[in-house]
Parts: sequence; C-alpha cells; structure tokens
Amino acid sequence: MTTAASASNEPVGPVDSSRIPRYAGPATFARLPRLDEVGGRADVAVVGVPFDSGVSYRPGARFGGNAIREASRLLRPYNPAQDASPFALAQVADAGDIAANPFNINEAVETVEAAADDLLASGARMMTLGGDHTIALPLLRSVAKKHGPVALLHFDAHLDTWDTYFGAEYTHGTPFRRAVEEGILDTSALSHVGTRGPLYGKKDLDDDEKMGFGIVTSADVMRRGVDEVADQLRQRIGDRPLYISIDIDVLDPAHAPGTGTPEAGGLTSRELLEILRGLASCNLVSADVVEVAPAYDHAEITCVAASHTAYELTTIMSRQIAAGRQGQ
Repeated sequence: MTTAASASNEPVGPVDSSRIPRYAGPATFARLPRLDEVGGRADVAVVGVPFDSGVSYRPGARFGGNAIREASRLLRPYNPAQDASPFALAQVADAGDIAANPFNINEAVETVEAAADDLLASGARMMTLGGDHTIALPLLRSVAKKHGPVALLHFDAHLDTWDTYFGAEYTHGTPFRRAVEEGILDTSALSHVGTRGPLYGKKDLDDDEKMGFGIVTSADVMRRGVDEVADQLRQRIGDRPLYISIDIDVLDPAHAPGTGTPEAGGLTSRELLEILRGLASCNLVSADVVEVAPAYDHAEITCVAASHTAYELTTIMSRQIAAGRQGQ
C-alpha cells in the first residue's frame, strides 16, 4: 500500500495482496486506508452505521457494516465491468463507524445526520454501510443540505413509504415518506426498483404514487431486462444529483438470505450489479447499502453481494470525480 506520508499526490490505495495475505490485517472496506491515514480527507468516504433499532421484524443489521468490510477483503483494485481502477482515480478511505444511540431512535437520527454533515463538509461523497433503512433519512437530509432536493433510486423489496409503526415516525419502513414530507427529495425523479410481495392494502400503492414514486418491480426487471430498465431509470433521473439507497433484500433470498425481511421473487445479484453499471453516467452524489444481517447469512452470500454492490457504487463515484477534475 502507498503510505499516507508519501509526497505523491496519487491516491493512497488498498493493501497489496501480493505482499500481505487478504486474511491478514484490519478489515477496512476493500483493504483501503482509514480516513485518518489520508489526512482526514477523502473523495469518497466509506462509513458504517451500526444501527438497527428501527427494524420491524428480525434485528441484526447493526453488524452489517463490519460483515461487509470482511467480505470486501476479496475485492480487487481493477473493475473490468466499468473499465476503471476506482482507488487510483480518487481517494477512497474507510471513515469508520458513526456510533448512534441504540435506545433512542430520534437521537440516533440526529447523530447520523450531524456526522454525515461533517463528512460532506470535508468534500467527500458518502458510501454508507448499514445498519437498517432508518438511516437513509438523516443521510438524505445531509445530502440535500449540500445539493438541494435530490433524485432517489430506491432498490428494495418494500416501498418504505409507510406512515408509522406503533406510532413511531422513524423506522426502517418510513424513511422515504418522511423525506418527501420534508422536501428533501426531487419528486419528479423518484423510483423504487425491485419491489414485490404482499402489501397492507392497495392504498399503499396509491399513497406512494401521490408522493411521486415510480415503480419498477422485480418482475419488470425479469421481463424487460436490465438494459431497458437502466435506460428508463437514466431518463427519469437525467442530470439531477442522485442518491441511491439499496436495501439488500431487493435481492432474492437465494442471493441474500442474510436480511431482516426477506421476500421471494427478487433480483439476482447479477441483475442488480448490471443495473448499477448502467447508471454510471448519472450524477451519483452519495449512496448506501443497508439491511445486511449476517446472523441469517449462509456462507457470507449476502455480505459478498453487498460488498460488490458497494464496490460498483464506489467505482461510479470515483470515475465521476476523476472526470470532473479532468474537465476543470
């Protein structure tokens, strides 16, 4: 690994796996340097949020971020699908975890928002590893402070636009209703991808449509194919600042058993990765991968899928950062 003390302006990259075995050393994302090892500044900050107090069924996503980091030891520095070496194009660093109060959801939401504000103020884009989907709301609040209302692509088996659970406004099933109510989303450019499964009633869909969301179901992806779906999403998003939020349960349980609320009939990991690659021209300002619950995982299937998902998103951001510098 290039050292942070190097006089070169080149990004500090991952540990050299030809010299230090992949199973040795601390498990930062993709074996990248910690944020403090690059002077506290990065173009893309990979940050964990070990919080799952907003779940409505199976807990365990508080352990997701570190499990994704462990699985990411197998990632390599060149991404052939995007023909890019993301860690050479931009400084990507692991910013550690945001420690949030597990007993007070409101306080936790405020803590995540404040920490995200600090990372974005440093000039970084965020690649967040959850944690449950509650954390998307404070992350979106922070991103909207910098970019204004943002476009949103929400990959998930579920809508996550319900109103409350047991009277609680902040849960993993409500973040995007709150985000619409708060005016931090561009309601002309919102879409769910991969939704499926039973709902509480047709009103769920009616309410969701009123908020501005379009829906691409998992069956749509199967019937129409990833290229057509990616093209539709690109047209909907245009050049708006884009936030991508990925609940790993968008994948079929065969590809992601390690999650709290699995639903049959989901995307394959290949379909998810190919759709993301088809969005490489979009203005991706930050992203998250959430709801990875390793206690229910089998042979790290879910964690591996999540690590590759975060890798594709990081590659998109790194390529855009490098292109922006060349255009200056």
